[in-house]
Amino acid sequence: MGYVFALACLVWVFHDVHPRRVLAQLTIREWAFLVPAVFFDILTYVFQGMRWSLLLRPTGRLSWFRGTQAIYAGLFTNEVLPLRVGEGVRAFLASRWINAPFRSVLPSMLVERLLDALCLLLAVAWAAIVAPLPKLLSTAGDVLGVIVLAGTAVFVLVVLRSRDADDPEHTSAIGRFVREMASGLRQIGLSRSIWVAFLFSAGLLLCQGLASWFMMRAFGLRLPLTAGFVVLFIIRLGTAIPNAPANVGTFQFFAVLGLSIYGIDKTTATAFSIVDFLVLTVPLWTLGLFAIFASGFSLRSLRTQAALQSS
Repeated sequence: MGYVFALACLVWVFHDVHPRRVLAQLTIREWAFLVPAVFFDILTYVFQGMRWSLLLRPTGRLSWFRGTQAIYAGLFTNEVLPLRVGEGVRAFLASRWINAPFRSVLPSMLVERLLDALCLLLAVAWAAIVAPLPKLLSTAGDVLGVIVLAGTAVFVLVVLRSRDADDPEHTSAIGRFVREMASGLRQIGLSRSIWVAFLFSAGLLLCQGLASWFMMRAFGLRLPLTAGFVVLFIIRLGTAIPNAPANVGTFQFFAVLGLSIYGIDKTTATAFSIVDFLVLTVPLWTLGLFAIFASGFSLRSLRTQAALQSS
């Protein structure tokens, strides 16, 4: 289904656009803006590594450098394999480096997703105020709001609930897994680091928005700073669900859709979506491949180990 949706997005993106005009615009017009675009994009994942190291403290000590390395290894895996199996890869690496069970790392990743969703919800609400979002995206934002509020309520209940006094040895394997997950979430929720982690989550979106705007300027689009954030938030909202590797198709679709709000013609928007994707993805591929190589594992072995641990 993810591949079919990605293909449908690509068909829509390249429908009614002249190939030669698109090819003619595949260029960088203002190179001075390219360096800060790449810098802020990389800083995004450094912040994510720092955030993850904070959330993992109840489980073990993982340096921000190791956390960033595991994240890049997972991102590279997601770029070449479907269904975001890179999440399992980075969890496996972190569990090895802090000498902890694989499942003990999972609560921190769940909290990461919740914090990201909360920040994205706030960002989409802001975008709806400063720009006329399409009705479909507004509906998607409403759905996201319901999911985030429900997830936040569950998280708060788990954190505030007292520990179960039952002997975990007398429960099923699923029951023990749920108990361990709840315990991990409770430890994170009661720690002060979760508030710092929330600030890092906001910093992630800030860096990505700046990278998006600098890419617009490098491409030659003289749009206001808010446009970089609005388009970025639309792309993040549209690619939130698992789809084809590297978000090919969906990234281009939602980038074109976001730029249409600011009156950018479809041909120019399509060319920008390709340039933006390539410029910000090549450094990710490079650093991700290096992160896997430095881990001492191959991509195949990481994928196998992550699958074994997940099962």
